[in-house]
Amino acid sequence: MKVNYQDKCRALKSYILGDDITFVMEAHNALSARIAQEAGFRAVWASGLSISATLGLADRNHASWTQVLDVAEFMADHVSVPVLLDGDTGFGNYQNVMRLTRKLGQRGIAGVCLEDKIFPKLNSFLGDNQELTPIDDFCSKLRAAKDSQVDENFSVIARTETLIAGRGMEEALERAERYREAGADAILIHSKRKTADEVLEFARRWERRSPLVVVPTMYYRTPASAFRDAGISCVIWANHSLRSSISAMRRTTSAIMRNESVAPIEEDIASLDEVFNLTGEVQAREADKRYAL
Repeated sequence: MKVNYQDKCRALKSYILGDDITFVMEAHNALSARIAQEAGFRAVWASGLSISATLGLADRNHASWTQVLDVAEFMADHVSVPVLLDGDTGFGNYQNVMRLTRKLGQRGIAGVCLEDKIFPKLNSFLGDNQELTPIDDFCSKLRAAKDSQVDENFSVIARTETLIAGRGMEEALERAERYREAGADAILIHSKRKTADEVLEFARRWERRSPLVVVPTMYYRTPASAFRDAGISCVIWANHSLRSSISAMRRTTSAIMRNESVAPIEEDIASLDEVFNLTGEVQAREADKRYAL
């Protein structure tokens, strides 16, 4: 069923503002977005890391914003659930953020997450003491994004890397409050510790001033109940489709090389019919029936 852009924006905003937790799954192309939707996820995270990786590029803004946007547009066209773009730092200053936000609206993307590191960014899990952009500069990006959104329910999430950068809880809370005042619809508090202790402490001290989003890549053993109890709005599984696909492709290609045949693994991989069903082949056949001479 075709879902219009306004409905996708309203859906994503309702998940962010809702009383219960929403789980958001990473995708790096239209196919992985469809698979996430079929698994039951109500929203898709168009991951900057994953999209860059599929292009063979480092997660350092080596992929241009238009390249990332093209991939996200294919996702949005292929699923009925909303797509939330990992917008990194906004690919420049507030001028770049204004153009990015307008283009996201034109291409059917329901929201963007912007982070408060300098451009070009470095992946959060690489190195220590990464440099953050000044608070006022990041607030100008958030205001620019909100002023440029095409739909009133478009979501702008402010991601603070304060804890990742080792700057401490007090600065994280200060930055989050300033970002909320600047118009952010939600705050993503990021951490690379192996436990959720500092994220949960942040949530407790935040006192539900606005919705909170977390990305438990490192503290993945934390039960969902802990996030629910803390009032977390959304949990993003930010890179797991990519990582699982790498493992699967390595197993398959190694087995084919070792056996000099696909026979031993044929039953363990998706059939061609599954591939066709995940793509636009069904619609293409319907078009043939209706329009072919």
